[in-house]
Amino acid sequence: MAFRDGPFESLKVPLAWTAAVVVVVAMIASILMILADRRQDTTVDGYGAARAGFDAGAGPINGVLAWPVRWTGAATDYVKGYFFAVSENRRLRRQVAELEPWRDQAIALKNVNARYEAMLGLRTEPPVAMATARSISESRGPFNNARLLDAGTSRGVQIGNPVINEDGLVGRVVGVTGGVSRMLLLTDVASRTPVLIDRTDARAMLTGDGSGNPKLEFVRGADAVQAGDRILSSGDGGGFPRGLPIGVAARGIDGSWRVKLFSDRGAVDYVRILLFRDFGQLVPGEALNAQPLAGLTTAPAPTADEAAAIGDAAARRDRAAPTAAGAQPGQVE
Repeated sequence: MAFRDGPFESLKVPLAWTAAVVVVVAMIASILMILADRRQDTTVDGYGAARAGFDAGAGPINGVLAWPVRWTGAATDYVKGYFFAVSENRRLRRQVAELEPWRDQAIALKNVNARYEAMLGLRTEPPVAMATARSISESRGPFNNARLLDAGTSRGVQIGNPVINEDGLVGRVVGVTGGVSRMLLLTDVASRTPVLIDRTDARAMLTGDGSGNPKLEFVRGADAVQAGDRILSSGDGGGFPRGLPIGVAARGIDGSWRVKLFSDRGAVDYVRILLFRDFGQLVPGEALNAQPLAGLTTAPAPTADEAAAIGDAAARRDRAAPTAAGAQPGQVE
């Protein structure tokens, strides 16, 4: 055997020796593979020195040989991702376009549920029955501020019922049908609401003038109002329960006292109507029908001796009275 046309053309290797070397190398490789694949040596007792030595020597070699394979796989994935990035981008764009309406609906439902939870959490003390309603139309102008609500007499709504949202008092019902009622806002020019200043308990009248901040008029008492005072419903006249939050006092540009309404903090689209008729419904019926002096006790009846003593004292007073009346000033007996 000779290498031709090269630097080793004069090198001659015997064919028999070459075949013998190849056979020996093949036998050694076969023995190593048999040792590496012996299943019975996986136990603790069968794991011999030959198997251990082979594993110790083959570990680093396998790691070096596996590195090009891993690198090739990573390079292949990178090339595939690069060439398929356009199609993947288009697929993701279609998926985002399909999910955007669902996202908007989820956000809207979350906001509605938050409003419902806030509305259902409203409580009055003492408790007053309520009806939840939704604003279905709005009438706004320089003087008129009213809304239509989808609740009427079929749900117990009456004219004069207060209307509140999760922030405070919104207005009152001024008209009602079977399924619809009209709410007059506090800012309407026809709105008049008796209120009190929480800090001083002074009474006043909240008067709408078409602006966003109704006036605070007829305030009783000097220095009864300060900026930032909380304004509540007073309950005077029996139209509203006492203590409904309305807003805070603030000075207007013209120097008059006005009220920043709590109800303006958010949209007035969901409200609750207080089914309030009079203060009689806030007190239990048995308390109204109770006897006025039921809680008082009478003195025990006097004994015979005490009655006799009382009679003698009365007789002595009767005898002494004519003598005192018959005596004249300046007379001496």
